Formats: sequence, structure tokens, C-alpha cells
Amino acid sequence: MKHSWWKVFLSFTILILALPSLAQDDVDPNSPAPELFSASTPGRVLAVDAADYRGIVPAKGSIEFSPGKGSEVTVFLKSLPLMKGEGANAFRVYLRQADGRTYELPVEGLSQTRKGVIALTFGLHEPTIGSRRLVRGDSWLYVTWRGIASNWLKIGIGTTGGKLPPAPFQSPVITEKGVSAPDYIGYRWSGDRIRFLEQAAFGPSTTEDQRIRRIGLRTWLSEQFETPYPYIPMPDPPLMPTAPPSNCQLATNPTCYRDRYTMIPLQQWFFKEAFYGNDQLRQRVAWALWQILVTSGVTTQQSSHAIAYHKILADNAFGNYRQLLEDVTLSPTMGNYLDMVRSTKDNPNENYPREILQLFSIGLFELNQDGTVKVDGQGDPIPSYDQTTINNFSKVFTGWVYCNVGCPNSTSGSLNFKDPMVLVPANHDLTAKTLLSYPGAVGQTIDACPKCSDNTTIDQYAYNSLNTALDNIFNHPNVGPFIGKALIQHLVTSDPSPAYVERVAAAFNNNGLGVRGDMKAVIRAILLDPEARGDAKTAPRYGKLREPVQLITNLGRIFPALSYNGASPSDGALSINSTSMGQNPFYSPTVFNYFHPDYMIPGTTILAPEFELLNTGSAVNRTNFLYLFTFEGITPNATDALRGTSLDYSEFVPYAEADATGGQLIDALNSRMMHGILSSQQRGLIITAVQAVPSTDPLKRVKTAVYLLASSSQYQVQR
Repeated sequence: MKHSWWKVFLSFTILILALPSLAQDDVDPNSPAPELFSASTPGRVLAVDAADYRGIVPAKGSIEFSPGKGSEVTVFLKSLPLMKGEGANAFRVYLRQADGRTYELPVEGLSQTRKGVIALTFGLHEPTIGSRRLVRGDSWLYVTWRGIASNWLKIGIGTTGGKLPPAPFQSPVITEKGVSAPDYIGYRWSGDRIRFLEQAAFGPSTTEDQRIRRIGLRTWLSEQFETPYPYIPMPDPPLMPTAPPSNCQLATNPTCYRDRYTMIPLQQWFFKEAFYGNDQLRQRVAWALWQILVTSGVTTQQSSHAIAYHKILADNAFGNYRQLLEDVTLSPTMGNYLDMVRSTKDNPNENYPREILQLFSIGLFELNQDGTVKVDGQGDPIPSYDQTTINNFSKVFTGWVYCNVGCPNSTSGSLNFKDPMVLVPANHDLTAKTLLSYPGAVGQTIDACPKCSDNTTIDQYAYNSLNTALDNIFNHPNVGPFIGKALIQHLVTSDPSPAYVERVAAAFNNNGLGVRGDMKAVIRAILLDPEARGDAKTAPRYGKLREPVQLITNLGRIFPALSYNGASPSDGALSINSTSMGQNPFYSPTVFNYFHPDYMIPGTTILAPEFELLNTGSAVNRTNFLYLFTFEGITPNATDALRGTSLDYSEFVPYAEADATGGQLIDALNSRMMHGILSSQQRGLIITAVQAVPSTDPLKRVKTAVYLLASSSQYQVQR
């Protein structure tokens, strides 16, 4: 009897262990939707001139406001669970006008009343796009927070009235249990799991979804940090002469030429690793890093060269950004791509110094920690460096060349692209250098070396100078927000709020143990942030266009990729398809990647880098690809070793067989592909199309539904 408590405890423990574990994630990831207070006039926002706000919610506000320099308006939001330090830069205010244009208005301040009501102040300024002026009359006003939109209410700009169309968008109701919709199905927070696997992996496979359901997001991340890499062995082609030898010519031996002198071996491995690898997070982060610290097959001649560079990115994906910068700097692939391998004291080259600053670390302008640009007294951006700075860094990066003798991979007759570059002492600049200046600058100056008279002392001086220069760059305050925002853009959303960037930058600056540049801390901060998490994001500008590679891999993991005839695993021969959609893997057209990180959709203020790939031709190619991929499978060249890929729908065919109405099938696909947020109207249209296919052909019903969902804008924008 005295031991009965122990039996109860043991039984309870076994029960808990047997349940689908939410141990570390037993906090609802769904942030509540912000809600604007409405005025006494139905449909209008409660707002006052900011100068008239006295710290309490007014009983009555104004209904119209004159735009212009210095004009500020205060609106009110119901209490929200703000995190410590979360302030005005977590919110965005948008004005949707009668002419269909939307403008983001600058948020100027935030305060809270005693009852927790949020007073949000924004500037009602004229647009800065060309000579446009705000349209006078009623406009829609809405606020976003953590990727979730508020209700839309009217505000008068200069006057009221006008032909304002109905609000084009209203947020679905977000409750404490997730998205409130009649066709929402699945386990609690399942939408968030699927979204997480689109961000942290190459798509939501059933296996990974079920594992996260059991162990939670944080444990999955910890597992991924320790998962061996790669899952599928990387190809290891030998180094070859610069000019293809006679026995490896395209005309006479295309297989040799393809495997040695193109990126095809790396491309095939990449897609197979994305489809089947259990090391998803490292591969996903390495792909993001490749698009930030760019090299390209346009210049990189051999697959062995690109593979050696990819290993650097993958090996450092969970390491420290300082070490990544060093390994990239000494990479012969990077040295060839940006000319450091040809930089000497008599002819220093600017390419690598310029790009390590502009693209790999700090950017063109000084940044606040939330990623917003600092300006001077005239309102102009403050440059983070100048030409003199580039000239000085150019001197630091002189003298490094391929290690063609005495290194593990040195090969007679071939340049060594596998081992780090080494120094030729006679080619290194020995003069003094002045580097980046910033508060508390690390390594701002490098003294000259007048006593460097032999190779040993020059070698030591050069490597010390290199480390000083990299420390100088790495410790610049811009690095956290600049690299943090770039990674957010590649993994989660193209236009993160400044508050999101600031939280990620804080993790870069200090991982909690005083370590700067810890990539694991940065990745956790990006993927577990409340702006990333939740079943659904309703802010119209939230998300990112699925780049072609991601569009392919997402489908290839939901519907497991097979060979073109379904008899074996895919051979990864899909680069020709992503190329037709604007993205040839490992052949970035410029050092700025396939798309610029600051690209805005023309005529708008929408920051949307991936949309630079989308034009009339590529949009048609996306639709054509999806039709072939979903209905027929891809067969790039049936006479070649590259045989192509098809999709396995076996998991979803039973839903089509069990329900002649198509409802069960659409609900299952809605959960897996759309996070459960397919609208009733969209659902009805797709069911109508599915019902047009005879119920005796369940496989074709599945393909029809998948094609319609995948080709929709709602799916092609990852939200």
C-alpha cells in the first residue's frame, strides 16, 4: 500500500511517454490577430491627431486627416501579448487606396495604456514613389504584427467619401486552437508543422512531419544540428586540366565532359539529397548560404571546384560565421570567382574586398540593429565604407594562390581547387592599412612590416593581417542585422519586420553564452520566432515566392520523388526544369545571386526578391512544368543516363477512393500543401474539377487536385 504512489507515478510517466510528445512545444505558436478599435461610425478606425493624444483611449476621434510632412496619426489596438522589448518596429501600418495602390506608412511610436491598449502612431506622409500623391477620400487602413493582419477599417485622407471598393482581404479568425474554418483538419498546430518544414527543410515529408509531431520543433532542430552530413555521398570527381583533354571532349565523350566540366553531378546530388536526405536543415541552410556568398558555374569550370566550395558552406552551416568568412576567403573557388587568386601587391584586385563587404557581411549603408538604414542630418543613408576602405582591404588580400604543390590534393597538370589557397610571400603587400571604422572597432589598423625580409616573417605577417581584417569585418555592428535578414529572406519571408530582424541580430551578436556569430543560435532564432511560427499568416505581404528549386523539392517530398517510370528513386535530373523557370542551380548569373535581396515589385513598395525571377515567360514555364510533373513525370532525355523524376501519390489515392465527392482528398491535400487554410470558395472550385474526373480513376483525381493546388498563387507563395 505504501508503494501505490510509485505505481501511479510510473503509470503516469509511461502514459506521458507514449503520447505524441509536445514537451518542448506545448505553447500555442499562434499569435492573436491584432484588432483595431473602430470609431462610433461603423467601419471607421478610431484615430486622432498624434498631437492630441493624451494617454487614454478617446471616446471619439477624427474621421479625416491631411497628409503631409510632419502629419502623424494615432490609432488603437486591443491588448496583445508583446514580448519583452517588442515595440513599434514590430508593427506595420498599410493604407489601401481607392485606386488599388497600397502604401506602407512609417510607424513612429508605440505606447500602452494602463489597461494594455496599444496606441500606435504613424506618419501620414505623401508617397516617395515618383510624383505620386495620396488619393483624397476614404482609404482602407490595416495593421500587421508577426505576419498577421488586423481588421480593415476606413480612414479619410483629406476628406471622406469616394468610390472605395470593398476590402479585398479579411483575416481568417485565429483562435487559441488555430485557424477557425469548417474545412480545417488535422492535429492541433499541424499547419505550423507543415510551414516549419517548408522553412527548415526542402518540404514537408510525411516522415519528418510525424517525427516533429512526436518530438516537437526544438528537439527536431537539436537532432538536425547533430545529424551526419551528407546522407547521400557527394560526388568526388577528380581535378582536371583547365582545357578538357582529348578523351573528355563533349563531342566524343559527353559523359566524361558532363561529369567533369559541368555542374550536373552537383545538381543531381543536390536534388537527391533534398528529396531523400535526413539532414534537411544543414542542406537548406547551405543552399541559402550559397545564394548569399555566391560563386557560380558560369565562371567555375569544373564540378569538383563547385563541390569543394559547397562543402565549405555545409561544414560551416552550423558553425561560426567568422570561421565561415575565413574559409570562404581562402577558398580557391571563391578566389577564382572574385579574382583574389590573381591579386598581387603590384596589382591588387578590388573584386573580393568589395563583395565581402557589400554582399557577405555589412552591406552598403550603416544599419540599426533592426536592419533599418541609418541616415544623416539630411536624411541620406550613411555609407558603411568608401573606396579608400576597399583599397586598403585589397592590399590585405594580396598574394594568395592555388596550392599546386605540397597540399593533399595537389595534382600535376591541374589547378588545386580542393585545398585552401596559400601565400606567395613576394606578392603580399607589406604597407600599413586602415580598415573599417565603427564604435569599438576591432582591428581597425594594420601596421606596416618594414622588417619582413624573409618568407617566414612575411607569411606570418600576411596571415595575421588576414585574421585582423576578417575580425574587423566580423565585429562590425552591421553583420548581425545584414546576414540575419538575408537568412530570414531565404528561409521564411521576403520582407521581415524590423523587430524580427532585431531579434535575429541579437542572437547573432550573442548566443546567450557571450559568443558572437553562432549559426545554430541564429537558425533557432529565425525558425522559432513568433513571426515565423503559427498555423497561418494573414498579412498580405507576408511570405516569399517559392523559388524554382524549392517548388520542385517541396512537391518531391510531399509526394515522394521517384524515377520517371516510378521504378526506383529519382536520379535528381531536374536542373533543366528549374532553369526553365529562371534558376539554374549553382549557375547564378551574377554575384548578386539569381535575384537581388532588395528587389521590389515594379510600381510597388513590396520587397519580394524571388519575384525578380517571375515574368511572363517564366510564369508560363512554371505552369507547364507543374502540369508535366504532376501528370506525366519529367523525362529530360530518355536515351541518356539522366532519366528524370515522377511523383508518388500512393498516400493520397485512398482518400480519392474512399469518397466519391472528392472532399476527403481535398481536405488531405489542403492539410499537407496549404497548411489547412484553403478557402471554402477555392475548395469548392477544385472539388468541381475533381468531380469532372470519373471516380473510377482515383489516381487522375489526385493528380488533378495536386496540379490545381500547386499552380495556384496561394501555393506558389510560401506563407
